[in-house]
Amino acid sequence: MTDPIGVEDFLKVDIRVGTVVRAKSFPEARKPAIKLWIDFGPELGEKKTSAQITAHYTPEELQGRQVIAVTNFPPRQIGPFMSEVLVLGLSDTNGDIVLLGPDSNIPNGERMH
Repeated sequence: MTDPIGVEDFLKVDIRVGTVVRAKSFPEARKPAIKLWIDFGPELGEKKTSAQITAHYTPEELQGRQVIAVTNFPPRQIGPFMSEVLVLGLSDTNGDIVLLGPDSNIPNGERMH
């Protein structure tokens, strides 16, 4: 377990739902990854990221899927690609990432609380 944080710290993390509108293999990455373009609704618009999620997902099956992401980290250069958000997931028993997402359709851009 990590050190406790106050609710004020938690509220600084902007975690929102978005829909993957485009996904593409990222062969230039050091580890197998997929580039994602995610629609976070009218307030944030479309943001892009890459994720090492190839063990469970193909680019084709990710399109239209809703995901949860941290949207207020600074952009980060991943090889030749600029990542603007961090999609969230959990490790399975093999250490491969399974994406987090809502159980039912939620309007893009809704904030987690």
